[in-house]
Amino acid sequence: MESTLGVEAGSPAAVLRMLMDGSPRTRAEIVAATGLARSTVRARLDLLVAAGLVSDSGTGESTGGRPAGRFGFNPGACHVLAAEVGATHATVAVSDLACRLLAVEQVDLDVADGPEAILPLLVTTWRSMLKTVDDAQIAGVGIGLPGPVEHSTGRPNNPPIMPGWDGFDVPAAIAAEFGVPVLVDNEVNLMALGEHTASHPDVRHMIVVKAATGIGAGLISNGVLHRGAAGAAGDLGHIRVPQGGEALCRCGNTDCLEAVAAGPALAVKLRELGHPAHSTADVVNLVRSGNLEAGRVVRQAGRDIGEVLAGCVSMFNPSLVVIGGLLAEAGEMLLAGVRESIYRRSLPLATENLRIVASGAGVTAGALGAAAMVVRHVLSPEVLDARLDEVSAGEVQLAE
Repeated sequence: MESTLGVEAGSPAAVLRMLMDGSPRTRAEIVAATGLARSTVRARLDLLVAAGLVSDSGTGESTGGRPAGRFGFNPGACHVLAAEVGATHATVAVSDLACRLLAVEQVDLDVADGPEAILPLLVTTWRSMLKTVDDAQIAGVGIGLPGPVEHSTGRPNNPPIMPGWDGFDVPAAIAAEFGVPVLVDNEVNLMALGEHTASHPDVRHMIVVKAATGIGAGLISNGVLHRGAAGAAGDLGHIRVPQGGEALCRCGNTDCLEAVAAGPALAVKLRELGHPAHSTADVVNLVRSGNLEAGRVVRQAGRDIGEVLAGCVSMFNPSLVVIGGLLAEAGEMLLAGVRESIYRRSLPLATENLRIVASGAGVTAGALGAAAMVVRHVLSPEVLDARLDEVSAGEVQLAE
């Protein structure tokens, strides 16, 4: 059972948190587990059932009379709208409250077109997707963007590849369409949260890297997403690579990791070698087709990424490094280069039990993280207990 640390022991949120492990329980079992009075448990369950968050399965064992009901979490009570927006495409999804993706769609775009073009595209896609899933209220919206975000306001904060986005009130624009809480974060932060939620929930310290049009990382520290003071933690794409060759980066500096090892930089190198590579996808396809020069270029990119990550590993001491993003679809060539540099450059104590693996969630990692961010917010004690007080007063439903 997930810890209820920080949750008032007698609150409805604490009871729900216990039931979210997927194991339905009778009232008596909840009383025994929580130490609450039977009347309190009954009142809490009545609130949760009225909100649709808990259902009574009625399958408890009988002790001689009427069978006792078993109460379990109902993740289908609400939908969550989620999107990971990258530089050239977005993964748009609808999930339930267990972060199970009910519908997923890939949408091509250019983030440089600005929020006035991109956000309506997301809204249109979500509305279309909602027609394909069971009817349910919307609990909230989560969005990942490819640049620094002030998480408390959801506004992009001087994003280098997003003209027109700086300071834009993304939550207000989306809330005007759906009337629900809207949370926004950096896309790689949400990839890290998605990988942690879906593939590695027991890992307390991990780094998740996205290698695609750009390069960035998300940090999970002691089981919690680490954003940094200005939301810029993990921006390893703009750390200098010692052997960068004076490569000019779009941030204005030279020899940034992104300018040396991201997909567009590798495409340029392959074109110079006479290969038809104009995008990250072209680079990946050349590697998959067995092109030796493409494999060599991607392996070197892995080494360059590993050189930067080696310092991160020595400083942060994670037990897991996850490599994701479109470039990671080139397979073992990229991973082999990353491992080579990290194991060569990092201290033995830091790498003794370190695993370096490919993304388990793949292209859906960011959308999963966006959904998880929303679920954690709307089911948090501060938010949920306040909403249930309103339900108790008969004023509103949970996600109205």
